Amino acid sequence: MSCSTFASADAAELAAVVRSGFLESRHIGSAVVLDPQGSPLISLGAPEVPVFTRSSLKPLQAIAAMNLGAAVTGTWAALATASHKCEAGHAEAVAGMLESVGLSPADLQCPSAHPADGAFRRSLQADPKSPLYFNCSGKHAAFLMAALASGADTNSYLNPAHPVQTKVAEVVETFAGETPAAVGTDGCGAPVFALSLVGLARAIGRVVRLGSAVEAPGDENPTATSATEPYASYASEARTLVDAVFAEPWAIEGHGRPNTSVIDRLGVFAKGGAEGVIVMSTKSGYSVAVKCLDGSSRATGLVALTLLRKAGAIPEIGEELLAEVIEAITDPVTGGTESEGRTAVVGRVIVGEDIAKIRQRESH
Repeated sequence: MSCSTFASADAAELAAVVRSGFLESRHIGSAVVLDPQGSPLISLGAPEVPVFTRSSLKPLQAIAAMNLGAAVTGTWAALATASHKCEAGHAEAVAGMLESVGLSPADLQCPSAHPADGAFRRSLQADPKSPLYFNCSGKHAAFLMAALASGADTNSYLNPAHPVQTKVAEVVETFAGETPAAVGTDGCGAPVFALSLVGLARAIGRVVRLGSAVEAPGDENPTATSATEPYASYASEARTLVDAVFAEPWAIEGHGRPNTSVIDRLGVFAKGGAEGVIVMSTKSGYSVAVKCLDGSSRATGLVALTLLRKAGAIPEIGEELLAEVIEAITDPVTGGTESEGRTAVVGRVIVGEDIAKIRQRESH
């Protein structure tokens, strides 16, 4: 069982930062793109070495909660897999989830936080902190709903031995097709699993494809193809989750936020996590997982979308739209102000050499 992720010597250059024409920084890490059958199309660094999956794991945690009886659909289902920035709609929805089972924010065991969304925070008469405002509160509400639905204790719902968390572990292993290398404590207090990037990409690709039932190349009946797989027993939960995310992408992160923008504008599932982790999947099951070794998320969206394009996995998305979305989700390199007082852009984040040299694959 590994106690460490991959070393810098095993990493590839994923992205670089150019300031005033000078290459200032390099982000190294690992990445993998899988086809709908789980075969690697692109592999960089050491994607077979475990990483803590952080919030990229949330779709699997949401499916586990649903399977135990958490009655979440629509916005509530999206919030169960969200890392929200706590707009007013996020707080209202999570409060509704708790109220539906006779609970309150006091029952949440994630940390207390101020709303990250400035407009909502300014609208409050006071400047309160609450676990309701923490970005994982929807997931925790779903855990509590699952605990009550299954007759389990709500006070210990984050304990790895709790029925909710043992179901999460079962779902993770079933979808990832591998046994986690380690179990730790996430920033919100929930158990988090170390998987290879291959396992993470495989798991989320399976969730999105199962929930979408979209035909992949060489696959005349995607539902029948997966019917004999162990994860197929979670098809109903996957459909509920995927339908909710694509119907209400604002719930996943927030209006104009990177994950929400990718889902809303490109029709690609996206779920970022702390410490430079991100996973994306098309509805047909092409998936990409990225880990930036220094823990920065600055370039992960750029890297993931570029790799999907290089793999020929998103031919239906025009180059102009893809470039617009990548620009929107990647912070510019700034310095000083322009003559009119606006922040000046003096550089940009670009893909690293190891990605730039990958030849474009024929579209699938």
